[in-house]
Amino acid sequence: MPIYEYKCKTCDTQFEALRPMAQADSPTPCPQCDGEETMRLLSVFAASAKGADGGACETSMAWGGPCCRTIAPGGG
Repeated sequence: MPIYEYKCKTCDTQFEALRPMAQADSPTPCPQCDGEETMRLLSVFAASAKGADGGACETSMAWGGPCCRTIAPGGG
């Protein structure tokens, strides 16, 4: 089951909930105020990739760019 991020419209608390994909967009009670008016936030995830030197690359390919070790210093 994936973890989704939510924000309470009543108290502005941001929280995570482990829920089935089928219930991802359904409101979930706020753990802070028990409010029912919550909205799902767009989550960002990190992934690990192998760099050009074979080591782990901290820059995620999920961001749509190449590995940080394949970019020459100075941006070129």
